Order: sequence, then structure tokens, then C-alpha cells
Amino acid sequence: MKKAALAALLLLAALWFGRQPTLLPADTSDSAATLPAAGNAAIADAYSRRLRDVPVEAEGRVVKLLPDDVEGSRHQRFLLDTGAGHTVLVAHNIDLAPRIGGLRPGDSVGFKGEYVWNAKGGVVHWTHHDPDGRHPGGWLLHQGRRYR
Repeated sequence: MKKAALAALLLLAALWFGRQPTLLPADTSDSAATLPAAGNAAIADAYSRRLRDVPVEAEGRVVKLLPDDVEGSRHQRFLLDTGAGHTVLVAHNIDLAPRIGGLRPGDSVGFKGEYVWNAKGGVVHWTHHDPDGRHPGGWLLHQGRRYR
């Protein structure tokens, strides 16, 4: 009887936590270490060619925190230096994914999302899951936690 109750409790816990995959541990595989350099180069290439809707996976250092965009869907916004002085605006939808708490200038942030060119360096958005399934799921990585 006790084993059945414990099994039921574990099943309920798995179902509950399985519904909320918003904070996950970082990917610690060796291949993850090679992605930022290639992703940062892809962003520089997309910027020079004025491309939009480019899937990217890269990292950068926070240069500046900006006020949240609260018109329409709410977005946490910050500027990242992705290398060689190139900055991008990250617009992270906090209606669909948790905000990064405790983010500070100088912090390293990894990301997967979609790059859109603009004259100021570009924007990375879709850094969260897409509830409609039209875009690949994105994420932000800060201090060992993935936000999606």
C-alpha cells in the first residue's frame, strides 16, 4: 500500500514539474562550447548582409539593461555585446517565459532565438517557446539556468 501511494505521489510530481519546463539546467555537453563563436559570427554576417529571421545560437556580455517593453506582449530588454563591439538588442517575451532575475551589466548570457537586422545592430527575439509551434523554441542562458 505504501509503495503504491509513493508511486502515485512520484507520478503526480513528475506530471506537475513536467508541465513547467521554464527553468532547466544548462547543457553541459562539449559541443555547447563551440556554438557561441559560430553563432556570434553568424550574427555579424547577418548584420553585414542586412538579413532578418535568421536562427541564431550565441552568447554575449550584457552592456546595458533597458526598461521593459510593456506595449502588447511584455518583453525584458537588454543590450548584448556579441564580440568585436557588435551589440544586439535582446527582446525576451516575459508573458511566455520567466524574466532573468538579477541580470547585471557584465553578465554573460547565452541565447537561442531569431535575429532581425536593424541599423543599430539588430534584435534577437523568439528567445522562448512558441505556444503555436510556428517558430523553433528559443531560450536564454544565465548563470547555469535556461529560461524558455
